[in-house]
Amino acid sequence: MKLIVEVSFPLEPFNTLVREGTIGAKIGEILGAIKPEVAYFTDNGPGRGALMIIDIERASQIPDVTEPLMLGFDASVHYRIAISPEDLQSAGLERFATT
Repeated sequence: MKLIVEVSFPLEPFNTLVREGTIGAKIGEILGAIKPEVAYFTDNGPGRGALMIIDIERASQIPDVTEPLMLGFDASVHYRIAISPEDLQSAGLERFATT
């Protein structure tokens, strides 16, 4: 199952980690743990953010993704399930057709 994960980083502790020169190692550690297929860092309006696509097998793995970000950076994390075109085509949507 694919998750679209949006992360908002508050200024602290992120700024302190940047000033200490440890932000790269911290981000690397967390990305290594959650293993995103892709990760992009961007702004989120008022501050720093990230957008990631992560593949998990079970919903019970969601805390494995969200907790390192929240605990490591005090981040706000929002996620949505993503459905591939192939999965959508095989979902049997035809059963909802009205004639």
